[in-house]
Amino acid sequence: MTKLISLAAVVSIVLTSPLAAQDYRAQAIRILRTVPLIDGHNDIPDAVRERGGPDSVNLAVSQPKLMTDIPRLRAGHVGGQFWAAYVPVSTIHEGEHPAVYALEQIDLVYRLCGRYPATFAMARTAADVERNFKAGKISCLIGIEGGHAIENSLGALRAFAQLGVRYMTLTHWETIDWADAATDSAKHNGLTTFGEAVVREMNRVGMLVDLSHVSDATMMDALRVSRAPVIFSHSSARALDNHVRNVPDSILTLLAKNGGVVMTNFAPDYVSESLRVYDDSLQKRTARLRAAGLDSVAVRDSVNAWQAAGPKATLAQVADHVEYLRKVAGVDHVGIGSDFDGISSVPVGLQDVSKFPDLVAELLRRGWTEVDVKKVAGLNTLRVLREAERVAGEMQRQPER
Repeated sequence: MTKLISLAAVVSIVLTSPLAAQDYRAQAIRILRTVPLIDGHNDIPDAVRERGGPDSVNLAVSQPKLMTDIPRLRAGHVGGQFWAAYVPVSTIHEGEHPAVYALEQIDLVYRLCGRYPATFAMARTAADVERNFKAGKISCLIGIEGGHAIENSLGALRAFAQLGVRYMTLTHWETIDWADAATDSAKHNGLTTFGEAVVREMNRVGMLVDLSHVSDATMMDALRVSRAPVIFSHSSARALDNHVRNVPDSILTLLAKNGGVVMTNFAPDYVSESLRVYDDSLQKRTARLRAAGLDSVAVRDSVNAWQAAGPKATLAQVADHVEYLRKVAGVDHVGIGSDFDGISSVPVGLQDVSKFPDLVAELLRRGWTEVDVKKVAGLNTLRVLREAERVAGEMQRQPER
């Protein structure tokens, strides 16, 4: 009798206990087989460019020095990827043409996707993404990172749209002629008159306005001007990590009214407030070491040891950002924007593109419904794409002024 009671107790515990970690991951994978996980920002094009181009890097096999390759994209159940056509701000200052650099990055994306036709397929619309997903292929979408790429030309903007660019980040690290950046001094108090024209033209050609990297004033101006939903392709919640690249609550509230989506960034400095503060102290420490006359090797070794001993960002903290964004903006306005291969370090548990199911599993463990998880994984981004397409069609039917 005692044995029977004990067995019954064990069965009861098993039946009433939360799912094991592997069960949440299995559930996450099952979900990601039904809806395309769309990552808002991956910098592999520039990483490949730095290594000699598509002919020098075989993404079909493991690339341990990168965060992205095809085996890990498949393991991560990625259904759609915005590849960043990153344009360094140095092109403004060094006599280069940012537009040419952007064209080369766009060409590189097309070459990457064309080189692996069994895995990748280009996509310009939400319908393209859904069709590719049903065919078992990962959609390649293009986002220009840095509005200086258009060289103050609406004609260049329209040409990029014709090439399939689906979003443009209005600024990068520096303030440009028509928009203030988050990480530079303000010159315009947001958008200039031309900057507002850029936003309207992006609406007209169906290109998403990306507000990652811009100042709060630029965010507010863009939200005021844009007729289509805007995005933050790789930003997190400022309330949890007080980095200027993250989104404050006041903007999250406006974003919900706009219908846009903020795609949670994995960059450790934007995820962990303690790490961000620690890194600020690290910069001061480095300056002191150099002022003391230490050589570069000694400075490097000291900095590396200091970093190794410091706090780390974690997958759980990324999930905290996702939950906070849901709390303030609503579940219809949250997505994923990893910034893989554009960041030098990663959160513990989110080392590369194969780990997306682990983040989804963590949300499920916290009690998220499958419906809400699907929205964050990709349905919110598909909705925004469709609405941008609708607005563009409506504006294109109107006579140009």
